[in-house]
Amino acid sequence: MHLTRPLQISRRGMLKAAGVAAGATALGVTAAPSASAAGYAHPGLLHTRADLDRMAAKVKAGAAPYTAGYARLTANGRSHSTWTPRPQQTVYRGSGSPENYALLYKDLAAAYQNGLRYHVGGDTAHADTAVAILNAWSGTLTSLAGSADRFLAAGLYGYQAANAAELVRDRPDFELERFQKMLRTVFLPLSESFLVQHNGAVLTNYWPNWDLTAMACVLATGIFCDDGAKVEQAVEYFKHGAGLGSVKNAIPVVREDGLAEWLEAGRDQGHSLLGVGLMGTVCEMAWNQGIDLYGYDDSRFLKGAQYVAKWCLGGTVDYTANTRRKGAVNGWSGSETASAAAGVDPAMTRPVWAMIANHYTKRRGLSAPYLTQIAAKAAPEGGGGDYGDASGGYDQLGFGTLAFTRERASSTSGGLGGGASSSPSPSASPSDSPSASASGGKSAQGKSDDLAATGSGDVVGWTAATGLTALAGGLLLLRRRNRGGTGS
Repeated sequence: MHLTRPLQISRRGMLKAAGVAAGATALGVTAAPSASAAGYAHPGLLHTRADLDRMAAKVKAGAAPYTAGYARLTANGRSHSTWTPRPQQTVYRGSGSPENYALLYKDLAAAYQNGLRYHVGGDTAHADTAVAILNAWSGTLTSLAGSADRFLAAGLYGYQAANAAELVRDRPDFELERFQKMLRTVFLPLSESFLVQHNGAVLTNYWPNWDLTAMACVLATGIFCDDGAKVEQAVEYFKHGAGLGSVKNAIPVVREDGLAEWLEAGRDQGHSLLGVGLMGTVCEMAWNQGIDLYGYDDSRFLKGAQYVAKWCLGGTVDYTANTRRKGAVNGWSGSETASAAAGVDPAMTRPVWAMIANHYTKRRGLSAPYLTQIAAKAAPEGGGGDYGDASGGYDQLGFGTLAFTRERASSTSGGLGGGASSSPSPSASPSDSPSASASGGKSAQGKSDDLAATGSGDVVGWTAATGLTALAGGLLLLRRRNRGGTGS
């Protein structure tokens, strides 16, 4: 069987870092009525105006599964308008320091959840609370400190802060310029430094999720601050970066069965879920600005996400053994070999699946049976505070059942052969169709040689895979319907 040749991970230290040129320029993006002077659409990170309007309309109409997703949001204690922020001047994460980073990630979850409730439910008290939280932090926070984990804090909480703020950026009481300054001076420098220097370590010392947190922060900051050079930096690193988080390093082996091996599956399930969620976050934010990373390299991310979904559902997956170098540049060194996918707990879940599954099966009309199954199993997705009180339960903003459930795009075709892709309608909203591909392969008329293509003609409709009915209290009844195409 022919496979894409796995990368020689132990030799990646010889690769040059890519995507950090100071003179990088902005990519072409959709010019929407809400676009900024720099051409970026706002709101336009994880949610566009069309997305927010869809959520509000569906909930008002009592449509499932949106109502169950919204019930999950309103039941979360962080979404209440009575939340009081606890801003700090310095946030510490990591050993050897008085850790207080939980205050930041819980406040950011509260800001995001209140912002989302404002847009969906219309109660301005939630907007007031979101603004108060974000203004408090931008008026107080000056630094992130701690061990190497400070880079994780910068990446994770940088992209989350930008997304929370994007929901209220047009409110007159929101301190926009001050918040932009905080992103640029507190979060962004650490994330940029990590992508270039990797904390002084060899390139393969850190698993993919470290790079992915940094990419998410750089991209979100670039969009939020209308900085095209930062957007380009993140996009180029996603494609060609030397570290393990770039797409071809995080997903090094593509197999003939349509799955692609997720490197971090050789580590553990939890970090693999984190990585998939972060890569999806990067792809979604880019898509909403007209940049298609979801479809890059023949939809490599789809194949990797399908692999992780099958594995987390308890399926057997192949894993090509690899050895990665560890240690500091010109310092201590060693190596570590992963020879098989780690064991999984089928009950473990994170709110990462609805966004990815809806993109590929609804926007693109592609077959993704494992994503369809695992998204249904995880529904209705919650957010920070619904998956334990430790930091891992807050790594994704969540609420994907509410935010990312969408109708199948009318312009998608049901049978996509190898190399073919559906052509989005030129009149589609920015949330449904990018107007330009970062790869340069897509024209304004929607023609492309680089958009989502899997070689599969078997398109699985979500309604053919599961029935989703909202119950009182926001629970879902999941009824399996044995229709063709829902297996492996």
